[in-house]
Amino acid sequence: MKLDYFTKDIGMVPEIIIGTIVVYIAVIIFTRIFGLKSFSKMTGFDFVNTVAIGNLIGMTIATSNPKLLLGILLIGLLYLANYLVSLLRFRSKTARKHLDNSPVLIMRDGQILYDNLNKVEITENELRGKLREANVIRLNEVKAVILETTGDVSVLHGDDDKEIEDYILEDVEKRNA
Repeated sequence: MKLDYFTKDIGMVPEIIIGTIVVYIAVIIFTRIFGLKSFSKMTGFDFVNTVAIGNLIGMTIATSNPKLLLGILLIGLLYLANYLVSLLRFRSKTARKHLDNSPVLIMRDGQILYDNLNKVEITENELRGKLREANVIRLNEVKAVILETTGDVSVLHGDDDKEIEDYILEDVEKRNA
């Protein structure tokens, strides 16, 4: 291996440093303008936006493709698009209905809902792993397991006889509940 492999682009270091600082400042400004929700995982749109922005930041800084100003413009447009979709979802039930996935109930009162588990393509091994992560030691402690719209799995459990309030499961698709 030649030394040139390690030093070929050494002349780009100042450009990369300046580009990193400029993009970093732009992301801070966009986040202040459009809010922290831009980096949340609350919806699939938020998640996609976060991944796309991260990818653009990396490409703009490390490869200069897209060029610095074009990269900043694209990042800003992603922030704006996510903001507009969030605003539309916030103001319109119809938009929420068409744009949002529903969380899916995959376990209720200690019973696995196999049709729902298969529908969301989660294996029993993955479910068991999530139950262990939530420190569940007995299936009868499990009140509900929900696949959230973000892909996260929520495990609601406890050893008492308290029921889950309807509000908590209001938007959850319960097919086999």
